[in-house]
Amino acid sequence: MLSHRWGDKEPLLHDIQDKVVYELDPVDSITKLQSFCEITRDAGFLWAWIDTCCIDQKNNVELQKSVNSMFVWYHNSALTIVYLSDVLPSSKSCTLAKSAWNKRGWTVQEFLAPKVILFYRQDWTLYLDDHSTNHKESTAIMQELGDATGIDLRSLVAFRPGMRNPREKLQWASSRITTLQEDIAYSLFGIFGVHLPVMYGENKRNALGRLLQEIVAQSGDVSALDW
Repeated sequence: MLSHRWGDKEPLLHDIQDKVVYELDPVDSITKLQSFCEITRDAGFLWAWIDTCCIDQKNNVELQKSVNSMFVWYHNSALTIVYLSDVLPSSKSCTLAKSAWNKRGWTVQEFLAPKVILFYRQDWTLYLDDHSTNHKESTAIMQELGDATGIDLRSLVAFRPGMRNPREKLQWASSRITTLQEDIAYSLFGIFGVHLPVMYGENKRNALGRLLQEIVAQSGDVSALDW
């Protein structure tokens, strides 16, 4: 599975359906899709999943299921690849922390959920030239991610969803950005292990209100309201 920051003109399902990915014109974000598939293939996998074109955005039932299942999908992935489009090949340590990828709302669960993860730079070389099989076992990379996010190393390496320390979990996402305002709440469903209706258009306040109501109801911790 891929974790990435959406760019301009991302290919959607209808753009690639019934087509050979490698035969598409390599422009805009198509090159990212092709490179991701190549990396996945070379690693010995037969299937690659990317949210831009593996979810039918026009199908509300599929979209609802996908949002509520995303954490589990990343957790069960054989490998999650993180693509840092703004981290240059020559970049040294600390550039992961400054990447736009690390400021997005959805990426919190995308690096907490997987058991195996690899970070790639702009040219699809491994971050810090770390060729280990799992960057969750890299002290340097996890320390950098922990310092940048405020998330403890234990959670970064082996996170378990649930209602424990809800205020802290909410603070992890408090300064992050999502393109659609409701996603700041929806991107936290998996972290808390809740399944709630997805209603785009309800606005950020209502989406967070429903999530907070569920958190307080299940945890009994009213401190979550002051996150």
